[in-house]
Amino acid sequence: MEWHLILLVLLGTLVALMALGLPVVFAFFATNLIGAWVFMGGENGVLQLVRNAVDSVQNFALLPIPLFILMGEIMFHTGVAGRAIDAVDKLIARVPGRLSLVAIVGGTIFSSLSGSTIANTAMLGSTLLPEMYRRGYKPSIAIGPIVAVGGIAMLIPPSALAVLLGSIAQIPISELLIASILPALILAALFFLYVIVRCWRNPALAPPYDIARLSWSERLAPFVKYVLPLSGIFVVVVGSIFAGLATPTESAALGAAATLVAAAAYRRLNWLNFKVAIRQTLRFTVMTLFIICGSITFSQVMAFSQASTGLTQAILGTGLGSTELLIGMLLILLFLGCFMDQVSMMMITVPLFMPLVQQLGLDPVWFGVLMLLVLEISLATPPFGLLLFVAKGASPETSMRDIVLSVTPFIGLALLVVALLIVVPQLTLLLPAMIAR
Repeated sequence: MEWHLILLVLLGTLVALMALGLPVVFAFFATNLIGAWVFMGGENGVLQLVRNAVDSVQNFALLPIPLFILMGEIMFHTGVAGRAIDAVDKLIARVPGRLSLVAIVGGTIFSSLSGSTIANTAMLGSTLLPEMYRRGYKPSIAIGPIVAVGGIAMLIPPSALAVLLGSIAQIPISELLIASILPALILAALFFLYVIVRCWRNPALAPPYDIARLSWSERLAPFVKYVLPLSGIFVVVVGSIFAGLATPTESAALGAAATLVAAAAYRRLNWLNFKVAIRQTLRFTVMTLFIICGSITFSQVMAFSQASTGLTQAILGTGLGSTELLIGMLLILLFLGCFMDQVSMMMITVPLFMPLVQQLGLDPVWFGVLMLLVLEISLATPPFGLLLFVAKGASPETSMRDIVLSVTPFIGLALLVVALLIVVPQLTLLLPAMIAR
């Protein structure tokens, strides 16, 4: 059978099963079983697929995923992260769009402690949005920063999704985690600058208000007490990798231990919230392992049937340059992001994109960061951007139209960063190169 017919059968079966309402993971498993039976030799192919599936989740490199998830769940359920946001609120003085800036700074800090975009957005929305509306902030400058900075958790370590992408795409996880830091900080800086400029030009978007006059010691004390110690967790995770003292798995274990110690030191850790954090971690971990299993076996079926090879050769035969093909792949991700969740997008596109990336000679770490950034953008793209619905849940009185309009400028800024990384790939590869030296 020709490669394009094989590809049509596999992707057609997958889309049909998803359209029937079957969960994405199980749709992948059903497609994999059909593909293994038809293209890998019947019963022997299915047995080989099962063995490959078991091997795919026995990789020691996957351990950072549950550990990173556990860090975020503990921070969220113990309320320690909320205290850090309050400390940032006291630190920032009277500036245009003050509460929106608190959301950006606080969200970036929380992103360095939790790899969960949903937890980041939910926490910021529940703590800051009511106060913003009470102060007369317009939705366009209130919701946009919260949704935009919520997605940064996908980039800044500890990012469970970055570990998942590295595992599926066979990208060095430590390099991918480190390489994402600088683009994430550039993104946060652009958000910060945009809010200041826009609120300075149109003060009605975020009316100024009197804040309690605090001395410098009163403003710095909460920051020193709640933010700096938590920032030490980020230093433990990233610094141990950067200094070559620990692997990603070991650094994740250190980070999880440091998070538990911090929550206990603040007297916020108890048996109830610890059980909730463990339960949520187990739920997300099992789901993630199923995803890895389904995606890797799908890649193997594609490779064995020669479908991925045929598609790669056909694309290379178009005569397009590597930059044009790279932009084409990113546009496909942006399109899929309007209708699908990030994990489903990764499961479908990674088996198709990575052979092409290798043939084009593109740096896989650079491509991985670009892919993470586009996945982060797709969290906020209508009509099914996940963080749009999280924001709607935090602010039921705000229409979805207003939420989308408020997020649109921040999507534009994120696309600007994507273009910057394409033009200047050294911004992505600088920190990994320092580790290599």
